[in-house]
Amino acid sequence: MILSAGRGERLRPLTDTCPKPLLRVKGKPLIVYHLEALNRAGFESVVINVSWLADQIQQALGDGSQFGLSIIYSYEVEALETAGGIVQALDLLDDTFIVVNADVYCDYDFSKLLQEQGDNHLVMVPNPAHNPQGDFSIEQGYLSNTHQQRLTFGGIARYRKSFFKDLSKGKRPLAPLLRAAADNQEITAELFRGRWSDVGTVKRLDALNA
Repeated sequence: MILSAGRGERLRPLTDTCPKPLLRVKGKPLIVYHLEALNRAGFESVVINVSWLADQIQQALGDGSQFGLSIIYSYEVEALETAGGIVQALDLLDDTFIVVNADVYCDYDFSKLLQEQGDNHLVMVPNPAHNPQGDFSIEQGYLSNTHQQRLTFGGIARYRKSFFKDLSKGKRPLAPLLRAAADNQEITAELFRGRWSDVGTVKRLDALNA
């Protein structure tokens, strides 16, 4: 699943007329880098949740055949935040699935997420300048809420449907679920040191293109 429903407020005015996943890096839409990487990793189908300027995303990507994939769209009248978007799309997803933020640029090999042993698994990255305090730690291979050697959640993860099983549909952030699961050692984690950028502002988009 590629999370693509956000408004992209911090990327305005670019996102007033172009949805964030279609913003270009070196002439190619951000989301296309993910689609190509997922195809290389052996994935066959992708769910994309859409809301803001949804028609533009569907027109640009179509049914996914141009990328060697089958794309299914999950429409949200208003963006439901990360966990809300996943819950809304659960019926479209396999029992085990990966999730990646559309506005992340990276060279992570998504096939690794098919090989990890834990049911739920997060990819962490070194803290970027815009998030110096980090989000979580990794302790003995598990996600942790401790304040030592904190890292940033890279917006890449693998989940089992059961992680979201008791949640009702509606707007819902992901962070509280992750923090509760970290307390119970329910999520494994890894540190990825490859190329990664959260394209959350115009300045970061310009820096990536440079």
